[in-house]
Amino acid sequence: MDFSYQARDAKGTLRTGTVEAANLNNASDILQQHGLIVIKVLPITEKDIFEQLHLFQGVPLKEIVLFSRQLATLINAKVPIVQSLKILELQVSSKKLRRIINEVATKVEAGDSLSAAISNYPNVFSGLYINLVHAGELSGTLDESLLYLATQIEKDYDLRSKVIGALIYPAFIVLALVIVGFLMFLYVLPPMVAILQESEVALPFTTKILIWCTEFLQSYWYIVAFIMVGSVVGTRIYVHTYGGRYVYDWALIRAPVFGRLVRSIYMARFSRNLSTLVAGGIPIVKALDAVADIVGNYVYRDIIFEASNQVQNGKSIALAFVDRPEFPPIVSQMVQIGESTGKLQDILEKLAGFYEKEVESVLKIMTTLIEPIIMMLLGLAVAVMVAGILLPIYNLAGAS
Repeated sequence: MDFSYQARDAKGTLRTGTVEAANLNNASDILQQHGLIVIKVLPITEKDIFEQLHLFQGVPLKEIVLFSRQLATLINAKVPIVQSLKILELQVSSKKLRRIINEVATKVEAGDSLSAAISNYPNVFSGLYINLVHAGELSGTLDESLLYLATQIEKDYDLRSKVIGALIYPAFIVLALVIVGFLMFLYVLPPMVAILQESEVALPFTTKILIWCTEFLQSYWYIVAFIMVGSVVGTRIYVHTYGGRYVYDWALIRAPVFGRLVRSIYMARFSRNLSTLVAGGIPIVKALDAVADIVGNYVYRDIIFEASNQVQNGKSIALAFVDRPEFPPIVSQMVQIGESTGKLQDILEKLAGFYEKEVESVLKIMTTLIEPIIMMLLGLAVAVMVAGILLPIYNLAGAS
């Protein structure tokens, strides 16, 4: 069986790769025999084509929140953890989460810890979740860790919902414009174009362009449809390669309109998750490694991994980020204050709150501006149709 791993060598350099072993423990032993300090080892499972395309991946965050709160309540009531998991298996509505809970319960019953059991499902339980559950097991406060996790996941879910909610309207309008335009070129414009072509009069340049587009779509609509579908699928596959995802993430944070919003989202996520791990007593190097995987952007992930390496070699967190343009100066300054005062967790929470408000502010501005921009696009589309088709037909009717 193959396992993917993250580890550090004797010089502290981060190493990633795969190792073949009979089980998880053997994989860790093999890596340690090669002089590596193991950070994370996860099994590589076979996936079908739909999972590779990430079409049906993951479990809704609401389900994870509900599971965490109910498990915390049962543990606090002194119900054995295996029995708690079997009870929750009957409560959740997600079939995938139900299957995972069943498998986790089997692993725990066989002697694994809860954190070790859920680490086999990194697409459902993040590094943050696994680390805090492990910390709760060690300290005997697993119920508190689960409640804390549920609260943080809810905050992340609320932020994500606000972003998605703000983008649904413009996305729907753009999709509707494309569909209506496609149908007009196929069914509405051809009769009008035929009238103009039979008139044998000089046509404006706009009309000639519309005629060419109409004839092309009527003759080769299947090629256009194939190119559009192929572009979407091909882009999706490319984005899920390492190089493609890095290029996509790099372009995303530097986009002229959405870049500020995206950077604020990542800063809020970085601050919130690092604060959560620090509050759970996770060592700062391990916390940074976990946050690197959680933040959801390959550019930030590599920066945070490098910062983790520098911190392990004695550098402060603030200095590790100070020369990085992707991290605003306020982040380094606030983290430096937190390190010097011993209140890093509180400072990170304030940073997270600041950037969450920043996201809300940018979203309000964007939603205010998007509506008039969409109206202008609709007006432009109507103007092109009038100038290219209706006006020539009107002139033709007047001349006759």
